[in-house]
Amino acid sequence: MITLALGEIIWGLAYRWISITNGDNGINVATRPEPFGLSLASARGFYDATLIVFLVAIMAVAIFVQSPLGAALAGTRDQPRRMNALGYHVWMIRFWAFMFSGLLTSLAGILFVYYTEFISPQALALTASAEGLLMVISGGAGTLLGPVVGAALVVIVKNVVSAYVERWNFMLGAIFVAIVVFMPEGLVPGAARLARSAWRAARREKTAPAVAEPRP
Repeated sequence: MITLALGEIIWGLAYRWISITNGDNGINVATRPEPFGLSLASARGFYDATLIVFLVAIMAVAIFVQSPLGAALAGTRDQPRRMNALGYHVWMIRFWAFMFSGLLTSLAGILFVYYTEFISPQALALTASAEGLLMVISGGAGTLLGPVVGAALVVIVKNVVSAYVERWNFMLGAIFVAIVVFMPEGLVPGAARLARSAWRAARREKTAPAVAEPRP
């Protein structure tokens, strides 16, 4: 609730501080930067740069998860009192994890602004935060590929399916309800669970002794 309240406060500041944010009219971004002399003005150049940033971010998160700090963060999530008793600074571990998350989020925000070449207070609204949260929940929280799959699902339904289905919001809500009911852990962990179950069933069927047919 505190996080939601802070988000609403930031949205209110962006909406009311017209001298900086331009209010509902937003801010137009005229040009895109040229990092290392590479132009991002074309669609192909911007796509390649975004793909590189995405792959680097995935590698950074994978390294972070396998690092001692990632293991300590998992411990503070599951057993904060025990980690505190072992001498770990629980608050500082969570702080650095929050800073790392903020770094990745800021990179995504910068890419979004240069992609749309426009930014308005609507990007800070509660619906935008809820959309990101639904991406994580639908794909699978606590996994590396879960949020990627969830984001792909939401983007495809929002930008592709909406061109053919008028009530695409209802369709997206139905998909989320089905995920919560049948795969509460998310698409990626749920698909992995179903694959393991199918593999074990296939092995049992393969190793089961053949039953002799009765003679007439």
